[in-house]
Amino acid sequence: MTEALEAIADRFHPREQITAIRTLGSGNVNETFLVTHEGANKRGSFVMQRLNTAVFERPDLVMRNLQALGAHMDRRMATPPPELQGRRWELPRIVPCRNEDSAWVEHNGEFWRSITYISAATTSNEIQDCNQANELGYGLGMFHNLIHDLAIHQLADTLENFHVTPEYLNRFDTVLNSCSVLDPAEQAACTFIDKRREGVDVLEAALARGELQHRPIHGDPKINNVMIDETSGKAVGLIDLDTVKPGLIHYDIGDCIRSCCNAAGEETTDLESVGFDLNLCEAMLEGYIKVARGFLSEWDLHYLPDCIRLIPLELGLRFLTDHLEGNVYFKTNRPSHNLQRAAVQFKLVQDIENQMPALQRLIQRLSDRPVN
Repeated sequence: MTEALEAIADRFHPREQITAIRTLGSGNVNETFLVTHEGANKRGSFVMQRLNTAVFERPDLVMRNLQALGAHMDRRMATPPPELQGRRWELPRIVPCRNEDSAWVEHNGEFWRSITYISAATTSNEIQDCNQANELGYGLGMFHNLIHDLAIHQLADTLENFHVTPEYLNRFDTVLNSCSVLDPAEQAACTFIDKRREGVDVLEAALARGELQHRPIHGDPKINNVMIDETSGKAVGLIDLDTVKPGLIHYDIGDCIRSCCNAAGEETTDLESVGFDLNLCEAMLEGYIKVARGFLSEWDLHYLPDCIRLIPLELGLRFLTDHLEGNVYFKTNRPSHNLQRAAVQFKLVQDIENQMPALQRLIQRLSDRPVN
């Protein structure tokens, strides 16, 4: 424990009761720590995070979104949906400062907050099997089920144009125009994007036509943001709620599938191992639709194949842009880390494209299945 971390943790819990502060998780944006403490014959833990204010320029709005989300979830959980009968479900809650009327700490120009820790549950970076994929789908579907009726005017748009693919393409073009020389790997990645420019607006165009609508979304429901109970193997909640905002649920569905249907994981350096597993996709969508079908429209279902292809393309585009810009957004540990990440996503896109007819038939079959 460093003196600075201890001082910040003391704002949330008495320093003399804190026994350890250790790094938690592998997020690409915020710095996250697990704080453990003892006192009055009771042990406990909470999560302490330094928000990246270069990404979240208004962290106060992030916190207000979490407060609105928590209040809404309390109302919904007072009469939980039947699909939660006998199941554990938790949502990280804000831990307020102990001696001041604030839900966060501003220290030396940094923004710190604390949230509750979901114990006896874990996450993984790579998918294990179809049972886990089904639970990931259930977790996202239940999250959407519980928040779909939260009025979006209660949520601030904390990341303007987040998951708006045409805007990422515009940013890519701006950055690319400032690059004087590209190496062969960079040129190949840019060519991959150029061949897929048409259709990057498929979801936004559907929104403009009124076929899709904005709802509350998680914003980043990849595999390692779904908590799985260590004993039962059941999904018990979603974490990393900073990106909760109004958006298209297709962003969430596509991102969850992107991260769980490539068994090699997004950090692999072996491109030959990257592929889209249709069986994992089926298991994930079965879990999702089982608890989300009641509020999904026919148009929502219609655009599922598009989002499954689009979101890995979008993430690869973001990785590539960040690489060309000097790695200013995503954390990296080597010079070409983001370029390699982009290559993984592009390989995944290509495999999805190769299986698109089978994917469309799968979604049609699941959509036609009656809801129990």
